[in-house]
Order: sequence, then structure tokens, then C-alpha cells
Amino acid sequence: MAENKEQAAFRASAKGFLFSLTVLCLAGVAVWFGYMQFFTKGLEHLPAKVCEGTVERETVVDVLPHARSAEEGSDQHNSGDNLTFYCHVVTSGDSSLWGRAQIRPVSKDKWLASYRDSGGDNRIIRVSVNGIEAVAQLDPENTTAGVYVPCVPPVVPSYNTPEAYAVITEVSVGGDTKATGGALRQALTDVAYRLTEHAYELAECKDSRNFPEDLPRYKDD
Repeated sequence: MAENKEQAAFRASAKGFLFSLTVLCLAGVAVWFGYMQFFTKGLEHLPAKVCEGTVERETVVDVLPHARSAEEGSDQHNSGDNLTFYCHVVTSGDSSLWGRAQIRPVSKDKWLASYRDSGGDNRIIRVSVNGIEAVAQLDPENTTAGVYVPCVPPVVPSYNTPEAYAVITEVSVGGDTKATGGALRQALTDVAYRLTEHAYELAECKDSRNFPEDLPRYKDD
């Protein structure tokens, strides 16, 4: 009889322990889920497309790490042959994405040379399609991507050389990133491409251009 009481007490104790352990596990899951939802989902709360609807939020999520909060914005300065369009996404974790698209009188060769001479090991990766040029730096300490598209704003006199004007866009990141290496270079280039397309429309470039849905993918190192 005494043995049965001891067995019953042991079973009750074991059940109590398992119940307590289950409650603790569920509480832990709830805390983790709450933390993930309210403290690391800042980027997911951005609009589906940021910077005047130019860049997919998912692209930004792929580039920047989780953060408690994030904010995006854009700004346009001037117009015509002096137009500049800015885009930014900044997180509470001090990681950020910055882009600038501008109309400038610069040839493709000079633009490419500016990347080759920008420091680091001076190596770039490059793709082109339909007169659109895209580059990304292979220097891991200076991750920047750019896009070049010929564009002649209406205010430019017809006797000026059309090829001298273009939309040139540069996109870079600050702080930590989620993507690295080739994935990061491709994502930054895709962002630059979308900003370039938007600036091309804002500048009302003389020659209409069909932008491909996507740029060719880099054949990475």
C-alpha cells in the first residue's frame, strides 16, 4: 500500500514537472514570437514599394538585417539637366541603404573610369543591355553599384552632343548587411536600376526608351 502511494506521488510529481516545462516552453515561444514580430520586423512594415514606388520592399529586406524599426524616404532636387533624385532606407540598427540618381553631362567611358579609379583593388563587375550599363565594385570594403543610361533632357539644346548626357545612379549601404558578396552586389544594382528608370521618367528624356524588366545577372567572381 505504501509503495502504491509512493508511485502515485512520483507520477503526480512527474506530471507537474512536465506541465511546468510545457508552460515554460510555450511562454518562451510566445516571447520569441513577440520579439520577432515587434522588435525585428521593422523592414517588413515598410510600404510594398519604397521611394515613390520605385524599389520593392523585398529587395530591401534581402539587403538589410532585421531591425526594430525602419523608415524610408525620397526627395527630388531641381529638374531637367540638373535633376537629382534621392532614396534612402534607414533602420534602428544603424544599417542603411542610400541611392542617388542624377542627370549629368558625362560619357559612358568617363563614368566607367570613375569606378575603376575609386580606390580599393579597382576591380568592377559589369553588364550591359540596350545601351544600359551597370557596374558593381568587387572591393568588399566598398560595396557600391551604379547604372548609366543615356538621357537628353528637353532643356538641352539640339546642337549639344546627345551622348554627353545620361542618368547616372549610385547605390550603397552603410553598417551591417544581410546579403553579402555576389548577392549584395546584384541587389544593389537592381535598386540602382529601378531608381534610374524613375529618374529617366522624371527628367522627361527626349528619346523614349524601353527598359527591360530586369538587367542581366552578373557572372560573379
